[in-house]
Amino acid sequence: MSDQGDTGHPQTSAFAASRPFRLDPFQIAACQAIEQGSSVLVAAPTGAGKTIVGEFAIHLAMQDARAKAFYTTPMKALSNQKFRELVDVYGPDAVGLLTGDTNINGNARIVVMTTEVLRNMLYADSAALGDLRYVIMDEVHYLADRFRGAVWEEVIIHLPREVRLVSLSATVSNAEEFGDWLGTVRGDTQVVVSEIRPVPLEQHVLVRGDLLPLFDDRAGVAAAQVNQELMRIRSFKGANFENNRRAQEFRSHGGYEGSGRRPYRGAKRPVRSANVQRIERMDRPDVVALLERSNLLPAIFFIFSRVGCDAAVNQVRRSGIRLTTPDERSLIRQIVEERTATLDDTDLDVLGYWEWLDNLQRGVAAHHAGLLPVFKEVVEELFQRKLVKAVFATETLALGINMPARTVVLEKLQKFNGEARVAITPGEYTQLTGRAGRRGIDVEGHAVIQWTEALDPQSVASLASRRTYPLNSSFRPTYNMAVNLIDQFGRGRAREILESSFAQFQADRAVVGLARQVQDAEASLQGYRAAVEKSRKASDRERWAKRTEKLEKSTAKLRRQIASRTGTVARLFDRVVDVLTTLDYVRLDGDRAVLTDAGRTMRRIYGERDLLVAESLRQGLWKGLDVPTLAAIVCSLVYEPRRDDRDGAVPKGQFAKAMDATGNLWAELDDLERDNRLPGSEPPATGLALAMHSWARGVSLERVLIQADMAAGDFVRWCKQTIDLLDQLSLVAEPELARTARQGLDAVRRGIVAYSGL
Repeated sequence: MSDQGDTGHPQTSAFAASRPFRLDPFQIAACQAIEQGSSVLVAAPTGAGKTIVGEFAIHLAMQDARAKAFYTTPMKALSNQKFRELVDVYGPDAVGLLTGDTNINGNARIVVMTTEVLRNMLYADSAALGDLRYVIMDEVHYLADRFRGAVWEEVIIHLPREVRLVSLSATVSNAEEFGDWLGTVRGDTQVVVSEIRPVPLEQHVLVRGDLLPLFDDRAGVAAAQVNQELMRIRSFKGANFENNRRAQEFRSHGGYEGSGRRPYRGAKRPVRSANVQRIERMDRPDVVALLERSNLLPAIFFIFSRVGCDAAVNQVRRSGIRLTTPDERSLIRQIVEERTATLDDTDLDVLGYWEWLDNLQRGVAAHHAGLLPVFKEVVEELFQRKLVKAVFATETLALGINMPARTVVLEKLQKFNGEARVAITPGEYTQLTGRAGRRGIDVEGHAVIQWTEALDPQSVASLASRRTYPLNSSFRPTYNMAVNLIDQFGRGRAREILESSFAQFQADRAVVGLARQVQDAEASLQGYRAAVEKSRKASDRERWAKRTEKLEKSTAKLRRQIASRTGTVARLFDRVVDVLTTLDYVRLDGDRAVLTDAGRTMRRIYGERDLLVAESLRQGLWKGLDVPTLAAIVCSLVYEPRRDDRDGAVPKGQFAKAMDATGNLWAELDDLERDNRLPGSEPPATGLALAMHSWARGVSLERVLIQADMAAGDFVRWCKQTIDLLDQLSLVAEPELARTARQGLDAVRRGIVAYSGL
């Protein structure tokens, strides 16, 4: 492998020299592959520096006066963060941001966007795709997400072949398989895998004020063997360790850094079986104080509950702990006041601003989806600047946001998945603990598991030892996808394109290669047929005709081979098309399928409810609605309630009639889908309709949040989902309804919804 001064890769060498730290071998290898003209898949642990590779692709694009680079992320928060970082490097004129509800400098040479935005641009054949040279897909392992994963595959399949793809993934166990698929559909793709963390991770179990190592790695002990003392504690459930000399020495000397010694490595400790007693969990303030004494802050405490996160912050505040200096408190207040200056004072009171500010000045904060977006962004900024020392967060913080800590604390190894409490997976454990260890700051990161009566050290060790997890496709054709594919390629070609999906690749790897051969052959056939028509000499309408006939025969053979394979994705596509045909969105003309006017409208309707929205528009179910009622109806289509919160009080007036008609239509469509062996969908949920109606009428934030019975951050998120669908309606609905939708946009996008940092 070439070093950073390799003269054969001058762009890589120049880029590496400009970095503040020496690039790792996997980063160099990936950058060199891109410089050679390849696409790359980079799979590496959280915090390893995968994004450096994406930044190199942007660097290459900026060397060409016309070239563009798109940087896609799965979340708006990640897009916002990356946008700010790139603006710092290239300036505001060179960088744009597109996240559905935000459009900043969209024609820039570098554009950061959510993956859905790029998918929509591809289907619309956007002019912004011109001169596109590189697409960076950050967190590409999101294609396993069962709700949104198909979007990643759509983008990968539909990007022009000349665009180089830089795919950045967490470490997955089947990276080579995924890389093989990328190579099949995108051309030359090099796979670069690293399982080395740039900052080593020390793993501990917190038992009654003592940090015991999870693994026993003394000389002569087998690798990754669980610390036998933890097993003894598990057996006796209550040995007294308070008099342990090593533990006392550890705490009195200020921890690992203060004592100049590495963590305790599992030498035998006295165990008194006669003193069996329950091991009580440490209170959260005591854990924070222990980490502070041990020089293990800043820390992220992962708590799989928003209520738990807020409760933890309150516990620390009540304990009187203050982790900041007077100068730090002054700077915190200055930053907070600058970032929240545009928010109304009345709303700030409703949002609990003053208590939140007091917590921040103490150096503690919560981070979860219930927070107002700007509040979350402030917490992230203060933590990155080492002003907030302890953050209590849900697992969403682990999904890519740049907030590394010295220590990560896991209070439990189970979480509620919406239906039951389940153990976290090895992949989730890796994502969570991957936040521990700040490159260039920490010699090592620390993961701390709090002891519980049910904790099994062997199970924890198994979680911690398994570094990878499989990446499985969640791809399935949607109605919107079907009409776009038929419109662009025709039904037959659309089936072949779907055969090249990662889902089909995993089902039958051979089909993907055959499908790509058919697509290439079809392109060649078009050229041959054109040559036949243009040829003037008989010896020429004959030579080209023979070539055409030969290629047609070989293509037909390939199609027969594909037909004999599994064809699972294409068969699902056929069922989707059958529904669209029944409803007259698609008409069959012999072997061809063409879109009706309704089908052409559906091309621009995206989301889980694409068919219901399109059919409601066609049947005129929302005609004549006023602005608040339309906003409430749209909210009922996008809102995904928690368990028993599906229905609630509804607005008076027009809403009930329009919602009844929409619900009846949903039932008819659901029956039709199930008749065609499709999974169907959940009925619309009116649990937030009254609050959205009030908000669109201008009712105060305090009253609306009471009606919604939810946190401000959740309400803002559903408002933005509502805005997104209203925006689609403003473009595709008949003129009167489109005008109402545009007015609805302004009615919902106000106050705290209008201000989210970016």
